[in-house]
Amino acid sequence: MIARSDAVAALRAERFDVVVVGGGITGAGVALDAATRGYSVALVEKADYASGTSSRSSKLVHGGLRYLQNFDLGLVREALLERQLMVRLAPHLVRPLPFVVPAFDGARPDRMMGVGLNLYDAMARGGRRREDGDWAPERHRVIGGDEVVERLPALAGRAPTSGYLFYDCQTDDSRLVLTVLGEAERFGAVCANRMEVTDLLDDSGRTRGVCVRDAVSGERFELRADNVVNATGVWADRLRPEELHDEAEVPRIRPSRGSHITLAHETLPLAAGAIVPAGGGRAIFALPWLGSTLVGTTDNEYDAADLDHVRPADDDIAYLLGAVNAYFGAAIGREHVTGAYAGVRPLISTGDPKKSVDISRKAELYETSSGMITITGGKLTTWRRMAKMAVDRLVEREARTAPCRTHEVPLGQPVDAAELPRVEGVPEAAYERLAGRYGHAAHEVLAVAGESGELAQPIVPGGPADLLAEAVHAARREQAVTVGDALLRRTRVALQAARHVADPAGATAQRVAAAMSGALGWDEQGARSGARAFLDEARAEGIVTGP
Repeated sequence: MIARSDAVAALRAERFDVVVVGGGITGAGVALDAATRGYSVALVEKADYASGTSSRSSKLVHGGLRYLQNFDLGLVREALLERQLMVRLAPHLVRPLPFVVPAFDGARPDRMMGVGLNLYDAMARGGRRREDGDWAPERHRVIGGDEVVERLPALAGRAPTSGYLFYDCQTDDSRLVLTVLGEAERFGAVCANRMEVTDLLDDSGRTRGVCVRDAVSGERFELRADNVVNATGVWADRLRPEELHDEAEVPRIRPSRGSHITLAHETLPLAAGAIVPAGGGRAIFALPWLGSTLVGTTDNEYDAADLDHVRPADDDIAYLLGAVNAYFGAAIGREHVTGAYAGVRPLISTGDPKKSVDISRKAELYETSSGMITITGGKLTTWRRMAKMAVDRLVEREARTAPCRTHEVPLGQPVDAAELPRVEGVPEAAYERLAGRYGHAAHEVLAVAGESGELAQPIVPGGPADLLAEAVHAARREQAVTVGDALLRRTRVALQAARHVADPAGATAQRVAAAMSGALGWDEQGARSGARAFLDEARAEGIVTGP
């Protein structure tokens, strides 16, 4: 990405066709879609890219088996088509993940689950042939108990007798956002984080831009644009709320909190995903992710005013651990939790209590009297479709001829980890992670790692293979302006080794802050302040749980 200072200068100096408010996956998608159709695009995010819901998902790109239970076939079919497309456009970021549904005590695999998987297979393949270039998963099949244990070693003690094997996909959600933003920039979009929209600009009753405050410099200015797209997700009704709430047909946002925990692979070893019964007819996921195990999610109404720092509730942690322990026959306690995070999803209602309905996984598009377009709801998998909906509305009302192109725009450039240059001091395990996280841009990170022996080392010695060089690269090339930007979103080390990075002594945070200082212009005092700010953020986010 271009330097943030250059982006801010361009936002001040230029007038744009479209300004997108919100730097999550939906806003990034709108910026990419509009830019590829020939619009001049600005995107502003009040905090950091993906810092809201888009870095706090279950990391799945999937159709959603559970939606079949509600006969929401359209949503499942749409998501499965997007899943196939994402594997083709970003094969390094969106990868197939096997799932196993075991059977125990000599029982045959559940027949109704088999019926659902047959339908899932049919909808995923949709008559497509492999020759068209799109990935299509193998059909689900029954596997024996030995293979169940091979794929889910944590179940060895329960001696499963058989199970179903099927496939979905997994991603690193915040890296997907950054990759989409990078492609939008390649098509001319100008993006800047830490830019809070404080109001809309009016011209004879029509929205013609936004007022912004630069959180880094404190400066305020007007960003002029012919169209405004509100892609702030769960914050959507906080941008000009009086306008939104005065219009009866506009839905209201009702946040729902989803919590996740991470565990060391040795604590709950998995080579495939598992659907874990959690009581009350609900289920959660236990997934291998970046060398760790990820468990989630909960789904509880969230009525607190603070949407910027959402902590995993103690009850949520207990719920997730209870489900995992019961299913795997384990004894995992809070002391084993290596990280935790929570996010809020937008549940949408009409504002009429008689018509309120949870449609949190369906996209909702509406236009208010000033001309502002709001897109919200939906889910990670369908981000491209949501973006298309928003830009289609712009195209229609301007009577343009500008078809969507994002189904054919590659997202980043894949690279083979074996072909990356080896740098002295970089652990071998890091190369696969760099290839998956950055694609060809991993070469840039390795060039940084070659600048000094320390930068080639992991951020947490003996921990995840996230390199200190990545924090420096984040500050130089990805508009990271805080230690939290580097540890929570550019890398994911804070979610996998939370106790180490958020140690109150601050050694890791200080080391990262010192490494980023050159790119951010921090002196010694600035680095100390940056480290302290991260520890405050870690406490506010609740990434450390247990003793």
